Amino acid sequence: MGVHPPLRRPALPPPPPALYTGGMIVLGIETSCDETAAAIVAADGPRILAETVHSQLDEHRPFGGVVPEVAARAHLDRLDGIVALTLDRAGIGFAALDGIAATAGPGLIGGVMVGVTTAKALALAAGKPFIAVNHLEAHALSVRLVASVPFPYLLLLISGGHCQLLAVEGVGHYRRLGTTIDDAVGEAFDKAAKLLGLGYPGGPALERAAAAGDPERFALPRPMLGRPGCDFSFSGLKTAVRHAAAALAPEDARGRADLAASFQRAVAASLADRTRNAAAMFRTLHPAGRHLVVAGGVAANAVIRAALDRVADGSGLALALPPPALCTDNGAMVAWAGVERLRLGLTDGLDFAPRPRWPLDPAAPKAAFAGVKA
Repeated sequence: MGVHPPLRRPALPPPPPALYTGGMIVLGIETSCDETAAAIVAADGPRILAETVHSQLDEHRPFGGVVPEVAARAHLDRLDGIVALTLDRAGIGFAALDGIAATAGPGLIGGVMVGVTTAKALALAAGKPFIAVNHLEAHALSVRLVASVPFPYLLLLISGGHCQLLAVEGVGHYRRLGTTIDDAVGEAFDKAAKLLGLGYPGGPALERAAAAGDPERFALPRPMLGRPGCDFSFSGLKTAVRHAAAALAPEDARGRADLAASFQRAVAASLADRTRNAAAMFRTLHPAGRHLVVAGGVAANAVIRAALDRVADGSGLALALPPPALCTDNGAMVAWAGVERLRLGLTDGLDFAPRPRWPLDPAAPKAAFAGVKA
């Protein structure tokens, strides 16, 4: 991992009174995968007062993917300093905070434990409420940090570990309409990029390669296309990409670009088809619902965004997307979920146990994929 210069540890007891006094202010901590992040969000506005994200790309790139033990150690090395730096950037101390939130699951349990333990210690020392945030809920609510999107709304949550369609009916109230039966879409992007030799992280690398490719060249399958329901499947598409990639000459850069573009288009078509079905279900459940929200790291993909914009338009829904920086894992979405929960009086005890799996809809049928298994 290399040797990093030490970052200053947050001082306790709390520093002098805050410069920001208007509205509720929450510190959010995110350590569920390979980003170590903290942010401070004020409810008035709302506003992001400060945020800091350390990506662990350099630590994991030699392995071609995230190594849980490496991720946990990097979180442990960095988190205290990142919290201190974020407070400095906001110009406030612990006394100004109304609560301290941390991702408490789902995720890589070692990293989740680092974030939760740090947040609990800070909450205890500063005398502030602790809020255990479901990582999926943080994604689900992130759009409300930047746009006026009332409940209920339809959510497509797409990332490296999650692929679900949900009716978001309120804070803590989610109805799952569909999920993947095998792989998450972000995992499929990473696998396809690896097969094509495009590097890590795979999603952005594949999108860059696809920009120069012909999406019509390879006739790849569109998983679940035209079937009833809202479930997803990507394993067959990954297999098709593996076979096509194996047939390419090592020096065929044009072929790799064409295959990347064809894969990206197939994924977009599949997501659009499943979301169109979910929109019909959602409008039946909630005729007053007006928005389709897309969140998670894969939501930053421009081709997928364009396909879902057409779905929203054809379904009578307005497409609402967080900016790309709020689609990937970050502390601001955790802090905002903390705000949403805290103003409803939803706080947690210091005995809250981190959870490697934590479904948003516990009443939904058990599913073994995309982080929804109970």
